[in-house]
Amino acid sequence: MLTILRACAPSQAGNRRRAAIAAVMAALAIGLACREAAAQPTNYKVGDLTIEAPWARATPAGAKVGGAYLKIINNGAQPDRLLGGSLTGAGDVEVHEMSMSNNVMKMRQLKDGLEIKPGQTVELKPGGYHLMLTGLHDGLKQGQKLTGMLRFEKAGTVQIEFAIAPIGAQSGGHMQH
Repeated sequence: MLTILRACAPSQAGNRRRAAIAAVMAALAIGLACREAAAQPTNYKVGDLTIEAPWARATPAGAKVGGAYLKIINNGAQPDRLLGGSLTGAGDVEVHEMSMSNNVMKMRQLKDGLEIKPGQTVELKPGGYHLMLTGLHDGLKQGQKLTGMLRFEKAGTVQIEFAIAPIGAQSGGHMQH
């Protein structure tokens, strides 16, 4: 190829090099755009609710419980409640709240579910509201997906997929890099 470029007039060789560089740059830009699109968290809609960025933490070998997190936006005029759900590989999915009281961490199941008021965004995250996954069969492994459904009082059910982040992750954001 070098011989061909030398044989061409200087302006032709320069144009070919610029065209080749432009083609490579375009291919890189398309590849990066596709990678970014694939890395964006999936959003789900059910009724007036939007569920964003569902993720769960990987669990140590032998663990029978785990945590899952997401963001719920109520775009409607009526309140709704997250009641729980079911996930492949888990015996039960409960809505829990974690809080600190007198330097003691407390966790409790929200038996009536978690209310999402009209216009409100509720984030389930480590240290606060979360989904408690109990009766795990095989644990949760980083990089895998966890599928199932969530159940809401008014909106009904929605099929959902959680990406599994590393043990100890504080957000699912690492999966976008």
